[in-house]
Amino acid sequence: MGLYDFTVKDIRGKDVSLAEYRGKVLLIVNTATGCGFTPQYEGLEALYRELNGQGFEILDFPCNQFGHQAPGTEEEIVSFCKLRYDVSFPQFKKIEVNGDKESPLYTWLKKQKGGVLGSAIKWNFTKFLIDREGNVVERFAPTVTPEKLAEKVKEVL
Repeated sequence: MGLYDFTVKDIRGKDVSLAEYRGKVLLIVNTATGCGFTPQYEGLEALYRELNGQGFEILDFPCNQFGHQAPGTEEEIVSFCKLRYDVSFPQFKKIEVNGDKESPLYTWLKKQKGGVLGSAIKWNFTKFLIDREGNVVERFAPTVTPEKLAEKVKEVL
């Protein structure tokens, strides 16, 4: 099973095959609207606008597992992100990234790159960089801002 075999639900509940992103460099991020890292949306959007024309996509998966920091409905999340950060990259349905109900996508991502502290996602804004062939290149901790990983993204592009 590889990245392009997964189907996820977009923020409006429509099935999206990740095969649609074949040939693109991806940054997959679990996010929250009420987190100390939420201002990273600004940097993510700037990176997206700079590199999207070169085949770069950010896939945003809201997650309420950490301190209940994404409590809103999908509509509220979209509205918040648009009004506060003018987010234009793809957003998906709220998911769980750890535990019995974790998204199969995140089970796979964590198997590819366990991270320094083991495989569990420790907090919101953990980022996975994926190359054009669907391989996980690197996993970034929530403290790694979009500005700090921009050069790595450009290398993979």
